[in-house]
Amino acid sequence: MANKELLAKGIKYLSGALPLMFIGPSVIYNAFMNQKNDWHYLVLAIGIIACLASMYLMFLGLKIIMKGIFND
Repeated sequence: MANKELLAKGIKYLSGALPLMFIGPSVIYNAFMNQKNDWHYLVLAIGIIACLASMYLMFLGLKIIMKGIFND
């Protein structure tokens, strides 16, 4: 039987990663479209951090879900 608390926790992490999956690339695109602006590198760094945070949250969420499914 699966551990429902761990499954719910994993889904919460995945639901946090979902908006970052779309926000990160659009912020990076915005940074490359506005290269003449002085804030170009800051906006690019924020977009990269959002993408990395999304990947980390997805990894953590899937890891917790697998732990909940297999009672590890």
